[in-house]
Amino acid sequence: MDRILYVSDLDGTLLNENQEVSPYTARVINCMVEAGGLFSYATARSFVTASKATAGVTARLPAAVYNGAFVAEFPTGRLLRTNTFSSEEGREVLEALLSSGISPIVYSLLKGRERFSYVRGSVNPGAAEFLQTRQGDIRERPVKTPEELEEGEIFYFTCIDKEEKLRPLYETWKGRCRCIFDRDFYTRRYWLELMPRQATKAHAVLQIKEMLGCEKIIAFGDGKNDIPLFQLADEAYAVENADPALKALAKGILPSHQEDGVARWMEANWPGFR
Repeated sequence: MDRILYVSDLDGTLLNENQEVSPYTARVINCMVEAGGLFSYATARSFVTASKATAGVTARLPAAVYNGAFVAEFPTGRLLRTNTFSSEEGREVLEALLSSGISPIVYSLLKGRERFSYVRGSVNPGAAEFLQTRQGDIRERPVKTPEELEEGEIFYFTCIDKEEKLRPLYETWKGRCRCIFDRDFYTRRYWLELMPRQATKAHAVLQIKEMLGCEKIIAFGDGKNDIPLFQLADEAYAVENADPALKALAKGILPSHQEDGVARWMEANWPGFR
């Protein structure tokens, strides 16, 4: 029997509209993991926020976080793989964002520690709203000058602004680095995320597959950032609320994230439940 790695996106897929795992989904996944099933995550979230959102779910495998910028060990958070910008690449992207009037939130590794930095007092309402949800986060690093944003190994830029400001940057940079331009599932604000070219869910999941010695990948998702993962996977399933572009790549359409679509598929199809 093939050794299968099951990988799910979190927001809009495994998590409900409260950004939580339902008791039913948690029960199904925990039973599967306890019985030896290989279940992991591939998420745009950090290790910290992914851990909070999946509290109550047994997690023992490496997971792809920050859309594949890192492969993190669960539950310890130890980084097993890192995919970061070179210092020159990071500086070039930052200068382009600043010259376009964008105040980015810059994620980097500083002395081996994950931090997110922004220029205090310069962020727009959308970014300020996001930062409000991260109050008390030990990774937060407000700085005084844009030059300080260059420090460390940059792996992720988050820009939250108006569509007309972000779309031209997406068109400019989408061929040079990994770019995701979309509306946030919960707030409906426009986001532009820029990462190194190798930082994709697909690349990170392939690394996990090799670490675990798996022969097959079955993936679940809802958003455009799941497209590379769906293209890599041996089987891929989209939830009902998924983006049409992702649904077009799916082998099947599952009930929505509000209806525990992933867990219901697992309960019906994972060999250990039969």
